[in-house]
Amino acid sequence: MRRQPPFLRVFLVAVGILLLVTWLSRSDAQTPEVVVYCAHDAIFADEMLQLFEQRSGIRVRVLYDEEASKSLGLTQRILAERAAPQCDVFWNNQTLGTERLRRAGVLQPCSADWCHRIPTRFRSPDLHWVGFAARLRVWIFGNAAGDWDQQRIDAVMSGDSLTRVAIAVPLFGTTLTHYTELCRVQGLEELQAWHASLHERGIREVRGNGAVRDLVAAGVCELGLTDTDDAFAALDAGAAVGILPVRLSDDATICIPNTVAMIRNCPHPDTAGQLIRFLLSAEAETLLASSAARQIPLGPVDESQLPEEVRHLLPYAAAGGEPAAAAAEDERVLEWLQGLYTVSDQDSG
Repeated sequence: MRRQPPFLRVFLVAVGILLLVTWLSRSDAQTPEVVVYCAHDAIFADEMLQLFEQRSGIRVRVLYDEEASKSLGLTQRILAERAAPQCDVFWNNQTLGTERLRRAGVLQPCSADWCHRIPTRFRSPDLHWVGFAARLRVWIFGNAAGDWDQQRIDAVMSGDSLTRVAIAVPLFGTTLTHYTELCRVQGLEELQAWHASLHERGIREVRGNGAVRDLVAAGVCELGLTDTDDAFAALDAGAAVGILPVRLSDDATICIPNTVAMIRNCPHPDTAGQLIRFLLSAEAETLLASSAARQIPLGPVDESQLPEEVRHLLPYAAAGGEPAAAAAEDERVLEWLQGLYTVSDQDSG
């Protein structure tokens, strides 16, 4: 049998490699994909996005915001890319930034079929964003000094000294949402007076909700304002703490959903719609409720599949106000707060 000349063998190998690369690149180009900007913690969101990828065959390319200011960085990025969008779906961990994008005209409506199971108060009226899997603002307190109830909390908060009470800087995140909710109910002047009174009485203002949790868990502070996910992290670590959801003067709780939205003129609208449908499903809300964050379903689910502590919070979430109404106060609350804090404070979360 005649052997092929060396140059011919090299030529055939090269042709084979070229054909393989061409096939792989063509196959890769034909794989459907969706690009997600996600402000939810990667440790929880990754599991959801990988499950969607496995189920759908759609490749998920995700960018997380790991900055202290969380969703702010992604919000600014989406605004900067508005002339040539790179993102298909924005999964935010709260409402305010998503509502800013809606006002800026960079979102497009979701289909009503995708979100029929979510109560209307947890959607924007025009369906440019939809909420799911919520957190609650809560009081966190140390149990070493005995039981707490709302009467005891009110007594501490009306006292002369708040040096053993903690709150996060309200420029970002859910503390800013808390302030917009107070503005919605009480008006800006009363909010400003309340904020000034906290500082006059020495409240301990820290960099984030996790720091509030840690101060109470360590016994440095006796009371603080944080979120359910941070509080559950303390409980899971064995801290002797308890929680009570915050109630506003109109008796509403502060229920802060994740939000999902499609970017206007996004590159992959069809796959974006499939991902949004998945995130708004009962299955996705149940999975997020069973995660360490214990996020609270907003639509109907099989409650027997939920952790007991999440079932306990369902009535509090149902008593939440309308996030869009609070978000309407965002700009003037933020403008006032930015006049109070230094640049370094405004870089914190």
